[in-house]
Amino acid sequence: MPSTLRYGSGLLDIPVSSVLPAMTVTGTYSGFWVGLDRSVVVDGSGTPVAFGPARSDFHWDASLAYGLYDRAEAGVSIQSVGGSGGSVWGLFGRVRLWEPIDQGLGFAVGGRYVTSPDFGDGIDRSPGRLGFADPRLAKSYTGSTNLSLYGVATAYLRGFDGGPLPENDMTFSVGYGTGMFKEGGNLPFYGSDNANGWFFGTSVNVATGERSILTLMAEHNGFDINVGAQLDWSGVRVGFHALGVNHGSPEGGYDSEYLKPKFGFSGSVAICPLASGLLCRPHMMRRTEPDTIFIPPPPPDTVIVRAEAAPVAGEESEVCLSTGQSIPIRVTAEGDTLIGPGLVSVGAARPALDFAGTYASGAFWFEDGDPISFERNTYGKAPDTFPVDCSQIVRVGVHEGVPLFADRNAYRPLAVLFVPVRVGVWERYERGLREEQ
Repeated sequence: MPSTLRYGSGLLDIPVSSVLPAMTVTGTYSGFWVGLDRSVVVDGSGTPVAFGPARSDFHWDASLAYGLYDRAEAGVSIQSVGGSGGSVWGLFGRVRLWEPIDQGLGFAVGGRYVTSPDFGDGIDRSPGRLGFADPRLAKSYTGSTNLSLYGVATAYLRGFDGGPLPENDMTFSVGYGTGMFKEGGNLPFYGSDNANGWFFGTSVNVATGERSILTLMAEHNGFDINVGAQLDWSGVRVGFHALGVNHGSPEGGYDSEYLKPKFGFSGSVAICPLASGLLCRPHMMRRTEPDTIFIPPPPPDTVIVRAEAAPVAGEESEVCLSTGQSIPIRVTAEGDTLIGPGLVSVGAARPALDFAGTYASGAFWFEDGDPISFERNTYGKAPDTFPVDCSQIVRVGVHEGVPLFADRNAYRPLAVLFVPVRVGVWERYERGLREEQ
């Protein structure tokens, strides 16, 4: 996901269910321009009573976010820098309750806390959703927007690939929040198009190269419809946005920063210490290549199955193939492997009959102990091999033609990958293990 304008990862101003990977750090700078022919003046109850002078301002914000254990992210923001009400500081955080390993639905809960501006007159004020200190937002009639709690669900879907379209993904998010997502809706100069705490948004992520993704976004943050685009090239993000596009041009001109379309830009850097490089390389959702099914030729006509054949002694077992399927086998006391209903010896059946799948044994990268790069992480070869239960693993990708598997219940980023070496034998690759041991 791209970076929000001031609250960590997400869309422009709303959160999503995903969080930053462990130890990932993002720093974001954003700003927008607003110009008014006149500004609204309110009385002690928040009712507009007059118009003040024209205003032309540029407002900017900065934030720093950090990923915690692949389950949460937290950060700090600074807003309204140098304004008459002093700098406004913010804290934010989000905990991922559920995230699909591939497509599917994710859930998260979180919160944002922003300090109140201080104009030195003893009036307690609420921070506004645009991030600048505003003396007109007294808590006595706006309600408190310092603490905003929310829950959000996000659907992650692979887009339509192939043909003239580049690889693309889509997300759809909906959530409910308090504080800044809801309060102030009764003020005519502030709360037009109030959704009473509900927010929603969507994004389309388009692969523009091996190391770059363009994200197009649209959202309703509870009050405003915002649209924007952000290009991520190897962890360096540049974005442009239009805020409040649902506020049409009123007769007589605009008189409120909150009810006027605004244009701005953002810049962000994402650092991934656990990846192979310093900056985070963006990636699309996983595309699983279809398994190739090898159908053996029919047996020769001279093969005769005799019903009176004596049963073959041996130990029954199962092996997990690189296709992700298990097949039954029987191992005789002499060490021969028998397969199929007729208990045919593997050695005698080859080359006409063999196990399906592609295996790493004999591949140069495997024999040399080279690491595997997968989803922005580097995995090193562990020193042991072992059998695997096919029911406990799921295919997650492919490396040099060899399928990669992970524990079915694992969370991303994956800590361990399983690589099929040969039939029934697997190798473990661990994240961050740089050298073969």
